[in-house]
Amino acid sequence: MPTRRTVFFISDRTGITAEMFGNSLLSQFENFEFQRQTIPFVDTPDKVDAVVRQVNETAAREVKPPIVFSSIVDEAMSATIRRDAKALTLDLFQIFIAPLETELDAKSSHAAGRTHGIANSHDYFARMEAINFTQSHDDGAETRDLSKAQVILVGVSRCGKTPTSLYLALQFGIRAANFPLTPDDFADRKLPKSVLPYRDRLFGLTIDPDRLQKIREERRPGSKYALLETCRYEVRECEDLLARENIPTLDTSAKSIEEIATTIVHRAKLRRHAY
Repeated sequence: MPTRRTVFFISDRTGITAEMFGNSLLSQFENFEFQRQTIPFVDTPDKVDAVVRQVNETAAREVKPPIVFSSIVDEAMSATIRRDAKALTLDLFQIFIAPLETELDAKSSHAAGRTHGIANSHDYFARMEAINFTQSHDDGAETRDLSKAQVILVGVSRCGKTPTSLYLALQFGIRAANFPLTPDDFADRKLPKSVLPYRDRLFGLTIDPDRLQKIREERRPGSKYALLETCRYEVRECEDLLARENIPTLDTSAKSIEEIATTIVHRAKLRRHAY
């Protein structure tokens, strides 16, 4: 049985930084079952004291002490957690801020919320615009403003186009549309007319037919749409069409949404609006 450990992600803002960094580290330890808890907006001494009590109560109940990933910027509040919490505390900001201050010969602002706040209003509103654009251009629902898309994902149904488009918009501020390739397109042996004017922005997604069959079976059990034979045909024809049209293509079968989106950004040389 895997060893269980409790992990706290504590932040003076959303907790996204602590979660992302902490989970990346924890992923290297496969034989553990981590019970994760995120506590955001810990931005006053009273809230810090409450968090310390919660961590210490957990430590008293469990055999092993908790692990704490903290991204609290304020030095005094951060020090309180390191000093008083009965846990292994990894202070993400303090680990890196001091060496950077030395290297840059400057003091940091120690201002909370720089990472996921609205520090750059232009990038923030560009991201909001990207999210709205992507939602309205999901699955070929809207084609009128495709000229504004930075990338248009194409592929068979359920290959990962929608979640990838939304991730590109939310995390990177990229206006991403997506358009399904259907048996009609394969019969015509050409790309849909709606996306032809923007072929330089097309990016194909493909998937292993067995994987696709399992995904479709969950959505429409027992349907022709979910038959393995159907999946094999659509994937084969889709890959042939994308190859003939010289559209860059990525296999999503064994990749996370984060990997898919980052690969697309890199290969298509897309400009990010969020970091």
